[in-house]
Amino acid sequence: MDRCDVAVIGGGAIGSSVACFLLREQPGLRVAIVEPDPTYEFASTPRASGGARRLFSCPENIAMSMFGIDFIRALPEVGWKPGGYLFIVQDAGVATLEAGWRTQTALGARVELLDHAGLARRFPSMNVADLAAGAWSPDDGWCDPYALLQALRREARALGATYVKDRVVALAWEGARVHTATLESGGTLAADHFVNAAGAWAKLVADMAGMPLPIEPLRRFEHYFETPNAIEPLPYVKDLDRLAFRPEGRGYSGGLVNSDEPRGFNFDVDHNWFETVVWPALAHRFPAFEAVRCKRTWSGLYDQCELDGNPIIGNWPGRLDNFHVVAGFSGHGMMHAPAAGRAIAERIVHGEYRTIDLARLGYSRIVANEPYPECGII
Repeated sequence: MDRCDVAVIGGGAIGSSVACFLLREQPGLRVAIVEPDPTYEFASTPRASGGARRLFSCPENIAMSMFGIDFIRALPEVGWKPGGYLFIVQDAGVATLEAGWRTQTALGARVELLDHAGLARRFPSMNVADLAAGAWSPDDGWCDPYALLQALRREARALGATYVKDRVVALAWEGARVHTATLESGGTLAADHFVNAAGAWAKLVADMAGMPLPIEPLRRFEHYFETPNAIEPLPYVKDLDRLAFRPEGRGYSGGLVNSDEPRGFNFDVDHNWFETVVWPALAHRFPAFEAVRCKRTWSGLYDQCELDGNPIIGNWPGRLDNFHVVAGFSGHGMMHAPAAGRAIAERIVHGEYRTIDLARLGYSRIVANEPYPECGII
């Protein structure tokens, strides 16, 4: 294949979702997805926790989550677990939590605010001595992220998309349009539109087109751990210090993201991180985790947007009109993949957003250096 209508660079959850919705919007489009590793050994989604929640502060993120959760729940093969989410804060975080709750509920999300006493009643195994409030969203949950990726890939192929096992190593453009991608194999791929869905590698792809992106790879660890002590059924628990975990089989899956982790493509595993950082945080919050044992640790990458932690979705008007970025999700890519894929498809096929207006997540804020941050727990 040397020419197509749309060339998607990156065949993970985001890129596959873009292909699915392009072909839903306009059947018959020639869509090529360039993915160097169809085993997805180092892709972010298979290494993710699989959580999907409505507990955001930006209306766009809430709306994307609402669509994404409905999309994911409708796929029986992904094993959706409606365990809910619980955000917990100390006194300093109450105002932010309440502001988020007002936005979430105004947009139709079912979220309950719990005070100190309410947290103690609902979750008796949790140490709430230093907590002031929580936000509980019972309709949120988690799934098997690798199964979701494969479901998106299967649909894209069934609708007519072509997966090309190769790597884009150069882009050629003239005026405000990219016209050709050079592949590592030596071939070329011409297209009317190009989509940069390369995740943690998105900055490298954008550099080929002269488009600066403030996206860096951020290593984070996921741990599977068990405790012999009894704990009541828990939702996906998150706090302001970035401790986050959820039930998984006989145990739990989660971790604590180090925001100061040096940026780079590092997949090494630091086995001391659980013992020195995660375990103390778990045991403080749930004393039953004093006896916790970590059974497995793996690493993955966030495509971290260094400007504000929100994704970059859209083109560079007047400079790169047909080069569309959909990256920088900073850990929220799996849950927002369906909505982001639909958004890019709408922009390419119709020239405008027709469902969720994501203009505030566009590239113009990068050019203007005007952050549009997600507030509260990230």
